[in-house]
Amino acid sequence: MTSITKPSDEKLLVQVVAVMVETETSWGRRIIRGIAQYSDKNALWHLLIDPRDHEQRSSLPDGWRGHGVIARLSSRQQIEQIQQRNIPAVDVDDIGPSIPEIGRVITDESARAELAIEHLLARGFTQFAYFAPPSHRYSSNRGDAFQQTVAARGYSCHTYRPGYRAGRKISWGEQQRRVNRWLLSLPRPIAILAVDAHHARQLAEVCHFSGIRVPDDFAILAGDSDDLLCEVSTPPLSAVSLACERIGYEAAAMLHQMMEGRKAPSEPVLIPPHGVASRQSTDFLAIDDPMIVRALRFIQNHTQRGIGVDDILREVPLSRRSLEIQFKSYLGRTPAEEIRRVQLERAKELLLNRDLSITEVALGSGFSNATRFGIAFRKIFGTTPRNYRKTLLSE
Repeated sequence: MTSITKPSDEKLLVQVVAVMVETETSWGRRIIRGIAQYSDKNALWHLLIDPRDHEQRSSLPDGWRGHGVIARLSSRQQIEQIQQRNIPAVDVDDIGPSIPEIGRVITDESARAELAIEHLLARGFTQFAYFAPPSHRYSSNRGDAFQQTVAARGYSCHTYRPGYRAGRKISWGEQQRRVNRWLLSLPRPIAILAVDAHHARQLAEVCHFSGIRVPDDFAILAGDSDDLLCEVSTPPLSAVSLACERIGYEAAAMLHQMMEGRKAPSEPVLIPPHGVASRQSTDFLAIDDPMIVRALRFIQNHTQRGIGVDDILREVPLSRRSLEIQFKSYLGRTPAEEIRRVQLERAKELLLNRDLSITEVALGSGFSNATRFGIAFRKIFGTTPRNYRKTLLSE
């Protein structure tokens, strides 16, 4: 992880950095937390958080003379303000155009798409859709990456095309009607990736009012996670968990280097997401074999107990050979590989809890000890659980 040695007491100089990232969302608050963590460890910064103009638009104050900017650049006004002041800046999203003199640290869209499709394929889905109403709040890269990933797996992807451009004002009722018409045109069962948590919740609401079952008819996966929206939605929403703190931390490290005279990197730094936080909106197995569904449910519900293939065979009246053939056919994995996959996904979630030791994470994921856990984790992810945690939490 990038870092710069904090100045010694002899050279104490507080620098002012504007953080033009919204505080209304979990995404924004976690980005800011990562920036603050870097500042506490490696720099002496005063952070100007989420400055707004009189119209509540993200904007640098008139006459402001700071040393650097970290921003979610979404408007030409923001870019012009930075360029006029001729100060180092780093962008933490890919909404706007790439500016050579502005650094960029963003989510790896290909990695997000891979996590999403793996989560949905593991539940047996073979039909997919992408939902992203026209908006200036996100780029097309997210949808492009998902559609390309779906196509690479040999499937097709339905996309929402409501027939209007970004910026056009559409009433709530008209939006709901357009979304409902699109949903009714889709085959079932189908898994839908929504561009973000806000639009995933919109989908869930339309389904509720239309009597469409989630996840039985439509499984809904949010492309990012807003803790409140995902948890209070009906049903609770599964979501791709982004490494927001790390994005903020790495953006601060890049800005620090630029403030010391280095040029902005020519290519963006791509940060892969943590994984998928699984909730009820994708808790469905689109598999027509009840014995395999039963086996998969058993794995999901008992993995933390350290189960093996023999335990599955005691639960499901199939031969070992038949079980392996069916797993390979539906999932492309053996039962043992599926157990290990679920264990490691569980471990990745537990590693986000700073209060748990590596041994506690191992036991909570179904491994007999920390050594076996470490070997399995490194084999799949190429790093140790401890280093993985440090990377995620910017420790």
